[in-house]
Amino acid sequence: MTPPEAFSPSFDAGENMPPAGPLRLCTLKKRADFLRAARARRVVMPGFILQVRPRDDDDAIRIGFTCSKKVGNAVARNRAKRRLREVARHVLSRRGVPGTDYVFVGRADVTATRPFSVLIDDCNAALDRLP
Repeated sequence: MTPPEAFSPSFDAGENMPPAGPLRLCTLKKRADFLRAARARRVVMPGFILQVRPRDDDDAIRIGFTCSKKVGNAVARNRAKRRLREVARHVLSRRGVPGTDYVFVGRADVTATRPFSVLIDDCNAALDRLP
């Protein structure tokens, strides 16, 4: 069960729901893909770190999520990754660039407790910083 502080009353889900568009969101699963993204551009935000790597192979937007043990125990890491998955679904389905890998790295004590609407604002700001 999700604790009540996880829900933010200022977030309007109707306005920020992602469109059912033609963009495909795939998940990164291979370690080599995560390592390639780690060498690419990164944007550090208060709630997470976003690593972005352009590719040339296909149209899919690939997304990866990672949280180290610094984030906490398995429950805390999974909660942080769930929140980052929702942020990616809301923002990247609308603003993601096809043929790009995005890796979200959770931050200790912040990703799981930061209000969801602020995480979405962080993601939009991170995408604005990229060229």
